[in-house]
Amino acid sequence: MVISVHTLQQSCHLPVEFEHRAYWAIKKFNFDMRLAGDHRRLQLNKLDELRTEAYENSQIYKEKTKAFHDKLIAKKTFEVGQKVLLFDSRLKLFPGKLRSRWCGPFVVTNVFSHGAVEIQNPKTGSTFKVNWHRLKPYLELVIEWLVENVPLRDPDVSA
Repeated sequence: MVISVHTLQQSCHLPVEFEHRAYWAIKKFNFDMRLAGDHRRLQLNKLDELRTEAYENSQIYKEKTKAFHDKLIAKKTFEVGQKVLLFDSRLKLFPGKLRSRWCGPFVVTNVFSHGAVEIQNPKTGSTFKVNWHRLKPYLELVIEWLVENVPLRDPDVSA
């Protein structure tokens, strides 16, 4: 038996055996619900494993990056009587090209355990509390001039 199929204005004759086998194959692969469900669950499990592995890898990367960053941070400790510079946050809008963002020096008068530091302006005598993140140690430039006295004498002409 031959069946006529018209596609794009061309006729095609297919034997019935091929059509029946194709129909049977489609029916078998599409309607075996248990096999299709098992296959879908396996795909979902693989996808879940990939997602979990990617999450773990990102966590490992974040921990390594944080450890590297924290290793480079210098610990700042302040003592009473130490001179410090204060970060001037008001200069952020229009700082000027060569203007420093640090003002001071100030003298530390008290260090609190929760991260606050009390500093005093030596020029005006006013004291106020600031966060220790806004401070950095002031390094005074101490220059000792080495002066050597060299006596000048007249050269010995007789020699």
